[in-house]
This record gives sequence, structure tokens and C-alpha cells, in this order.
Amino acid sequence: MTKECFGSSHVPLSPAVRCGDFVFVSGQVPVGADGKVVPGGVQAETRQVLKNIEACLALAGCTLADVVKTTVWLRDRDDFAAFNEAYAESFPSEPPARSTAESRLMIDIAVEIEAVAYKPA
Repeated sequence: MTKECFGSSHVPLSPAVRCGDFVFVSGQVPVGADGKVVPGGVQAETRQVLKNIEACLALAGCTLADVVKTTVWLRDRDDFAAFNEAYAESFPSEPPARSTAESRLMIDIAVEIEAVAYKPA
């Protein structure tokens, strides 16, 4: 099996890596095109994170419809209901498997999400 990396980052990671028929997207944070965390709380942050995941997937020829698993870290479990509302917008039917945990995050954000997609090469 070969490994192909997509995109670049200012930290030592690849935004997306294809390994066979799977694409692994590194944890994405709610940073917009201007490099700043989007304002507006967990829902706005979740929407931006999913846009960032979409962009990483596109580098590997995938879409959100190809996502089979996500892992989510929330800063505050009290944000879970609001997060779920925003997350559901991107996965209106047949959502991927998901794990969600409350965690202290590396920067001052409410949510981080990583994804695994499946799309035959």
C-alpha cells in the first residue's frame, strides 16, 4: 500500500493522507482563511471546522459524503447539544461513526475534529 500526503501545514503534519482507499484528515480547528479563530461560539466554530475538513478532503478527491468516521474534541461538554445541531447540517443523512470527548484543547477553541474517509483510489 502506498501513502500520499496532501497539503502543507506550518506544524509537522499533513492535512490529509491517502493510504489505499482511506483518507485520513488531521484534526482541524476553527480557523478561517485569515488565520484567525472564527467568532460566534461552538456552532460557528463547528461549521468552520467542517469547511476546513471539506477543503482537506478535496485535496484527496473526496467529499464529506465519503467520511466514515470522525473524532471530536469539545472544550466543554455543555456545548454538546449546540455542537450536534451544527454538525448535523453537514451530515443530514447516513452520518459517519463518531466519537466525542471533552478535552482541554491546544489553543483557545471550542472544538476540533478529525476525519477518516473511504473512497476507492
